[in-house]
Amino acid sequence: MKTLTKITFFTAFCMLFSAYQLSAQAIVLNAPEPADNPNLSGSTPWTAVCAGNSGFNEYFVNITWIGTANAGNEFILELSDATGSFANAQTLQTISDKNTVKDFDTSFAIPTDTRGEGYKMRVRSTDPEKIGNESPAYNMYYMDVTSNLNISEQGNGVPPGTVCSTGPITLQVDNISNPETYQYIWFRSGTELTGETGHTLNVTQSGMYNVYIDYGPRCTGSGNTDSNIVDVTIGGSGTGIAVTAPSKTALCSTDAETLTIDQTDASWSYQWFKNDVAILGATATSYTVDASAAGFEGDYAIEISGTGICNERSSAITITNADVYTVDVENEINMVLLPTQSQTLSISTTANTPSYKWFRNGIEIAGETNSAITISQDGEYYAEVTQTGGSCSVSSKNSDVTTVVSPASFEMTINYTDAYTSCESTSTILGVEQINAVATDGTKTDVTSALVDGFTYQWTKDGTAVSGATSSTISLASNAENGTYDLNASVDSFTVDSNSLTVQLLTSETISIASSGTVFCSGGETITLSTSSDLGSSTFEWQLDGASVNTTDTSLTVTTAGSYRLAVNRDGCALLSNEIVISPLDENLITLDPGTEIVMPEGTTKLVTASGGTAYRWLDANAVEIGNADSITFTEAGSYTLIASIDNCEIIRQVEVSYLDTFKVPNVITVNGDGINDQWVIPNSYSNKADVNIIIYNEQGQEIVNEFDYKNNWPQSTTAFTKQNMVFYYKIRNASEVLKQGTITVIR
Repeated sequence: MKTLTKITFFTAFCMLFSAYQLSAQAIVLNAPEPADNPNLSGSTPWTAVCAGNSGFNEYFVNITWIGTANAGNEFILELSDATGSFANAQTLQTISDKNTVKDFDTSFAIPTDTRGEGYKMRVRSTDPEKIGNESPAYNMYYMDVTSNLNISEQGNGVPPGTVCSTGPITLQVDNISNPETYQYIWFRSGTELTGETGHTLNVTQSGMYNVYIDYGPRCTGSGNTDSNIVDVTIGGSGTGIAVTAPSKTALCSTDAETLTIDQTDASWSYQWFKNDVAILGATATSYTVDASAAGFEGDYAIEISGTGICNERSSAITITNADVYTVDVENEINMVLLPTQSQTLSISTTANTPSYKWFRNGIEIAGETNSAITISQDGEYYAEVTQTGGSCSVSSKNSDVTTVVSPASFEMTINYTDAYTSCESTSTILGVEQINAVATDGTKTDVTSALVDGFTYQWTKDGTAVSGATSSTISLASNAENGTYDLNASVDSFTVDSNSLTVQLLTSETISIASSGTVFCSGGETITLSTSSDLGSSTFEWQLDGASVNTTDTSLTVTTAGSYRLAVNRDGCALLSNEIVISPLDENLITLDPGTEIVMPEGTTKLVTASGGTAYRWLDANAVEIGNADSITFTEAGSYTLIASIDNCEIIRQVEVSYLDTFKVPNVITVNGDGINDQWVIPNSYSNKADVNIIIYNEQGQEIVNEFDYKNNWPQSTTAFTKQNMVFYYKIRNASEVLKQGTITVIR
């Protein structure tokens, strides 16, 4: 027993010394727990968050933690989404003044869009960086609507007490903003309609209907959103009304047709509809459709309502326009008339037995009565088409105007026809974008579509004609073709020079860089970046995180972690290399399985395997190397050191090996000063542990010991014991659970 105690003490001392050497800030963050609201009298810890009622949104949680936080640390209280995911965690509170307080309460308010039953909370620290345990899932709702809902037929805002209909109707919430963003619970005659959660309800059965917002099982009762009740009767008696068939449904512009209902009653009310929209003021038993009004075409129906009958709407009567026919221009609407040319204009029509008239500048051209006309003068031309056959007597339509110009000159614009970007694109096509005919008074008319195929072309590069480039476009696919381009064109006696375009295509060459290592550590061997590309005839720059760091050296010595590239100027374009990321040394890359604290039965062995490094050295407590593989087998307790290499960097890990306790938690101690069993000595799996809490209570239930990192040193004297035999109670806890509990009998 005494020998074991000495081993345990030595092991604990080594562990504490190693932790001090590494200066590693260990921290354990427990899951936040609901706490009392000190601003409310008689408050108890909340079990669900039901915020928003009367603007209330203040809740508290208790935060506990173990370990050491650095001076600049902040504790951040975070909220998950409604599914419990922290992928897009929301910050509820940031605490910067509790770095030495291991148990404290803090307030929070939930976001106004919080609605669900799976929200979780957690705490994370910033220095050291640590994410704590997640809380259980909670019901959390921000109830921004806490007043009675109103439901009405089709959401018209008029709350009906009763509805009688021959067929299904729709009830809809109509008195809140964005009603579709909430979930609802609908009822028919007091029975919940399972699965109906939207803000509308298709009603197919008679019954008493109401609804309220679903704020979850814990918060709904606090919202008071229950709606009015609507008494719906489906399948009530109807009269079978209809619109009397009119004399004709295809109307000419001079027609007017009166629609009438086939049966009437003095107690009924009437409303005519067009395309399912009520016609303002149309509340008589008849309605006249005036075909001279624009947009008269449509579907017409009448609806009746009254005491003792259900609202009923007739089948629709479709009214069409008999005058509907088309007149289309077949030629370009902007045309050029060159001095030696004539042009032909033509139209097409769906008119029944059409007749034609042509007009120039608003004056009829005598004798032109066909669908086409040949012209030799500039001006604005259109055709008048008259339908002489069909159900309508005579109706006329004009074609669109064709503008014909006699140019004094032309102007031509060229442009990139594809998505060209200088020094990024590796190919492009240039082409004619627009041709304008310029009149003597300076008026310009776009004649691109009419003349683009009529010109002859010659492309030039840097003032020199490009051999074979005689079409309206030119394709460029190499940086060797970079330069300034323009287009010379001619038609009839006219010549024109276009604007100029500069082409700067990226070379197809690839710049590649390599690195002697990818992990940067202070004091390690030098990391060098290099390239096989020829840099002798070009300007270049080495870039770190996009910023220039060197413009003279063909290789680069890395002094800072970051993202590196080489940019080389080729023909005026910056050609970028591949990216190499030099990472700072991350000690967490080295992991040990099963860990750095090994407990094994005396007389056995334990295999420990390291990963994440490129080479390993294992040392005993005397700094003697005992292995150089990724794994090692320990046979004795003691303190060991692992030196792991990552490229040129070294990471040190301390490994503590101790023997498994062969005794249980004692329930009797004899404090007689004989040096044997005078103190409560517990197994080393519980003692000397920063994350294990030892609590001892006296017979009255009062705490007399409450500490982490218990040193097997209670009691420190016998003077505290008033009786010869006394019974005490203990609990051994970690962050989340009781590991062991029982009694201690002290015999004095």
